[in-house]
Amino acid sequence: MQPTLSFEQAPPISVPYRFFLTAPLFGAVAGLILALLGPETLESRWSPGALAMTHLIVVDFMLQAMCGSLLQFVAVVAGANIWRPRVVAAVVHPTITAGAVFLASAFLFEQRLLFLLAALAFVAALGLFLTVMAMALLRTPARGTSIHVLRVAVLGLLVTVVLGTVLAVTLGLAASPPGGLSMPALIDVHVAWGLGGWALMLVIGVSYMVVPMFQLTPGYPVWLTRLLPAGLFLALCLWTLQLVPGSNLAQASKSGAAFAGILLAATYAAATLWLQSRRRRRKTDATLLFWRGAMLSLLALSLSWIAFEALPQLGEHARAPLWLGVLALPGLFLSVITGMLYKIMPFLNWLHLQQQGGTAWTLPNMKQMIPEAAMRGQMRLHFTALALLLAAVLWPALALPAGLAFCASCVWLELNLVGAARVYARFRDRIGAAAGAAAPAARS
Repeated sequence: MQPTLSFEQAPPISVPYRFFLTAPLFGAVAGLILALLGPETLESRWSPGALAMTHLIVVDFMLQAMCGSLLQFVAVVAGANIWRPRVVAAVVHPTITAGAVFLASAFLFEQRLLFLLAALAFVAALGLFLTVMAMALLRTPARGTSIHVLRVAVLGLLVTVVLGTVLAVTLGLAASPPGGLSMPALIDVHVAWGLGGWALMLVIGVSYMVVPMFQLTPGYPVWLTRLLPAGLFLALCLWTLQLVPGSNLAQASKSGAAFAGILLAATYAAATLWLQSRRRRRKTDATLLFWRGAMLSLLALSLSWIAFEALPQLGEHARAPLWLGVLALPGLFLSVITGMLYKIMPFLNWLHLQQQGGTAWTLPNMKQMIPEAAMRGQMRLHFTALALLLAAVLWPALALPAGLAFCASCVWLELNLVGAARVYARFRDRIGAAAGAAAPAARS
């Protein structure tokens, strides 16, 4: 049984909006870093520029958008009471932003103190966020597959934060990892939980609701909705065994866990594309195309990983991880996030304005909040930037146009979102002015 939507539980619109309106700005900064530092950024995944770009996208663009969405989604879909959402947003949002700036700067300028400041900021911000989310998801009476997957995603974020904190403190102190842990293994497990246990798990859980609802597709098969999160979680647990020093089981399970995770991810992408092909409405919009692009990127990532495993001469190349990273971050996750923002913000505008104005006001419909032409134009630029980023991995001389295109795409997204926020503010002010003028008239 799917949970019932509880729109009355929605937090104030300012809570998700502060996250949404900040996220694309850091993507623009990441693009500028690539354009300014040029080909040396793409020498390997360990270059200062590549590490700074990756964490700006993951920690600020993705994390900001996903935290804002989760605050909204948990309240509406799970009907959960989120403790003081305004306070949570007012603390979490600026602290995450500061942490992302510290972390990216630490990689760029190789300053150990900045790693420690970043760790402190993320522990404070995400400690509060995870506590509030866990309380809301554990206490809600709602049931359904999406709720269970969201709980696993929150657990995935917790593991990611713990491992990331260990890594940041280790770098900040220029020390060895605690307990004799291997630094490469820590990084591998941190990345796996961040992308698979948190980001992909959240996308899967949300898609169970929003793909059928917004894209008018059939629902995901019940067996698949149970297999995907359970299988992915098990694969992540097996992958984590590599942290056990000297364990033969850990080494034996590593390849199997990776293959299982990739197979599950590819199955999810194929299933989503199949459902979209059976949608009831033939007309396509930007959101649907963003999701299709994201699922095709996930399939391309899966096939690339298999090719790298089958052909070690390719997989061992220094830029092979960058190829996978481009498909995962701008290709999969930013495409999904952008498509969802184009649905969420117009819907929230309409919902909150309707609550304020009732039936007395003729409100703009959701398609008028962000013009379709603006969304499609930004979408074309986004996928052009994705193609250029992939080409730049192969030919680093393309770093400048790739970085500028990605920066421009993020700036265009920001302008579209700001435009939607202005539509809301304009109608909110009109409704408030009308109510203020009506009050003296009613008293007289």
